[in-house]
Amino acid sequence: MPSVRDNVGNLPVELTSFIGRRREIAGARRLLSTSRLVTLTGVGGVGKTRLAVRVAEDLRRSFADGAWMVELGELHDSELLAETVAAALGLPDQRGRSLSGLLVDHLATRQTLVVLDNCEHLLSTVATLAETLLRGCPELRLVATSREVLGVDGEQELRVPPLTVPDADHLPPLEALPRYEAVVLFVARASAAVPDFALTEANYGAVAAICGRLDGLPLAIELAAARMRAMSAEQIVQRLGDRYQLLTVGFRGAPTRQQTLRACVDWSYELCGAREQRLWAWLSVFAGSFELDAAEEICPEELVAGDLLDGVTSLVDKSVLIREQLEEVVRFTMPETIREYGSDKLRESGKYPTAQRRHLAWYERMVLRAESEWISDHQVDWIVRLKREQPNLRDALTLSLTDSVADTDPGVSARMVSALYLFWTCQGLWAEARHWLDRSLARSDTEQAAERPVMLYDDSVLAGMQGRLDEAATRVAQCQTLAEQRRDAESLEVVDYVTGFLALFGGDLTGAVVSLQSGVTSTGALPETETGMKAARLISGLLGLAAASGLLGDGKTAVACYERVLDITTPRGESYYRGYSLWAVGLTALRSGDTDRASTLLERALRLTRLVNDPFVTGWSIESLAWIAIRERRPTSAAVLMGAAKTLSRTVGGASATLPHLISKHDECEQLARDALGKRAYEKAFQVGAAMGLDESVAYALGDRAAQAPTRPAASVLTRRETEVANLVAAGLTNREIAARLVISPRTAQGHVERTLSKLGFTSRTQIAAWVAENQQAPHL
Repeated sequence: MPSVRDNVGNLPVELTSFIGRRREIAGARRLLSTSRLVTLTGVGGVGKTRLAVRVAEDLRRSFADGAWMVELGELHDSELLAETVAAALGLPDQRGRSLSGLLVDHLATRQTLVVLDNCEHLLSTVATLAETLLRGCPELRLVATSREVLGVDGEQELRVPPLTVPDADHLPPLEALPRYEAVVLFVARASAAVPDFALTEANYGAVAAICGRLDGLPLAIELAAARMRAMSAEQIVQRLGDRYQLLTVGFRGAPTRQQTLRACVDWSYELCGAREQRLWAWLSVFAGSFELDAAEEICPEELVAGDLLDGVTSLVDKSVLIREQLEEVVRFTMPETIREYGSDKLRESGKYPTAQRRHLAWYERMVLRAESEWISDHQVDWIVRLKREQPNLRDALTLSLTDSVADTDPGVSARMVSALYLFWTCQGLWAEARHWLDRSLARSDTEQAAERPVMLYDDSVLAGMQGRLDEAATRVAQCQTLAEQRRDAESLEVVDYVTGFLALFGGDLTGAVVSLQSGVTSTGALPETETGMKAARLISGLLGLAAASGLLGDGKTAVACYERVLDITTPRGESYYRGYSLWAVGLTALRSGDTDRASTLLERALRLTRLVNDPFVTGWSIESLAWIAIRERRPTSAAVLMGAAKTLSRTVGGASATLPHLISKHDECEQLARDALGKRAYEKAFQVGAAMGLDESVAYALGDRAAQAPTRPAASVLTRRETEVANLVAAGLTNREIAARLVISPRTAQGHVERTLSKLGFTSRTQIAAWVAENQQAPHL
């Protein structure tokens, strides 16, 4: 390339530190090496402009004629576009000449990088000019920022995501928070506002919550950090329910649309047509994400009739919706900040209650259909769909319990909770199931609901599985009282089942057999078309009866029950109860001393429970395999399996050996493994298992993988020199200081730092420091 001229261009000087974006910078540079137009797209406030300026600054010396910034955000007359670009490049006005022609003449022989910032409101005009310039100026490179692409031939799009945020449900330790770009940004800006601010054990949870609830949007985070002058982080969290009112302390030098959060989102809203604005508002009723079929059912006819897919696609193009693909399914997500804005618009239109009721009606239909097809080959598909819909289901259930809905349809919450019981139990979501069951049962409106005896049964069984027998007994008594009042066949049948399970959990095996046998007899034979709750309740009763009978030594009855369960589930293509029954059969074989058959059955059970992602039966099956391992004198395997079972039991809020008769087996296995290995070796093996997730646990139990000690990001991925550099970075040394310490050139030091970042998957030096702290590597000074 020609020699570089000094300081050519007009890029703005950065007045605040640039945080993160290492991957995006690398991605933009890579795209610019093969394409002459790269457009950075993303939702308003995500940091497209700062990223474009940083990329241009990094590449400035590669362009002999410099890097130039053209700010278009305040330009509202498209006819002045070429004039604005010419003015930014410092070109004098030449009367009588076409400005686009003047630009082509000026740039035709120059190596230049031009940033066209905030193009979304002038898309067609910017696209036309960009195409003209690119055709006439072979050495020109363009970077555009926009909320949607320009649509020019050869254009490459780089989606700018929000900054990384910690998982609010699994908050990492304080030392690890600097791995997250949003947290680093908040701390940097809060420290500028309040010089003595620091991240501490007392406030780091609140800071993480702020970053998460603001979707990792840099603009929103900077506005929140500015509030630290008058508020604590905890107070900011409490006020984020009205974020548009809170986040109004902007920066006077910023463009008007970026001085408050509302102004930023107003800008996006005004770029949408009237139909897109209405669709934005209606789609804000969804929580988390949604699929197209749900949008078609919930949105009003006039929005659906005009091809809803086109409207949704347009909102994706404008960065209002985010498209995500989960295997073969496409879902759409609306960032919480965008969603709240849409909800405000929906309320202003007076349509918010209607949208909520349509949302509730759709999800009620969904869960009732799932319930009706549960004992079928659709079961796995329903489990996957309902897991995706958890946020929407929670919103719908909350609405169903409000007075306005309960007064007009008092049974809606009961119907939904009863239908979801099967999903919650097979996923080990016992605490969540009981939360909604208890709230629904507490409403006096549901006193005479047809579902009430069933709900009492469900809650009692869950309480028993959690080991809370007093609570289970209370629900049983309520169920018996209600059944005596109603005297209908289903209520009396439910009483038999719930009484039997309470007896089983309490260790009264004879009482359990009597009650469960009565329930199974009352239910009788199932029609071939029955795939819903009636079939599920019969199967549960048969499994309970089999367990109680087997423990009493009545193997014949137990086997008959298991065979009947398999006769029901196998032709229907069901997975969850088949896995459960195979575990129970395996346990019976184990009790009889047939460990080979027990192993085969338990492994079959595990393959099915992995299919439905059921931690409950998976935990029991893995623990049962631990008992086999200790019998076969494999104490290390037994300890690993015990640890894995323990972790899975915690996910469902109960002990791995819920049934009293299994506790002795659990204790015996643990003691034998400890005796064989010694305390230290046992604990080490146990912790290896405890660190496994469900898939890892099943793979180990099936022999598909070996046990591996739990690891943090491994220091072994770094060379000795890179480890040394990481320690020096953690000590706060700059590249120049590292170079002096190690007697290497600054460029070599920079290369070591960049390779360390790449190997560890990090984007900032503060993340390296946090990693060193977490791995307890003392910096060598």
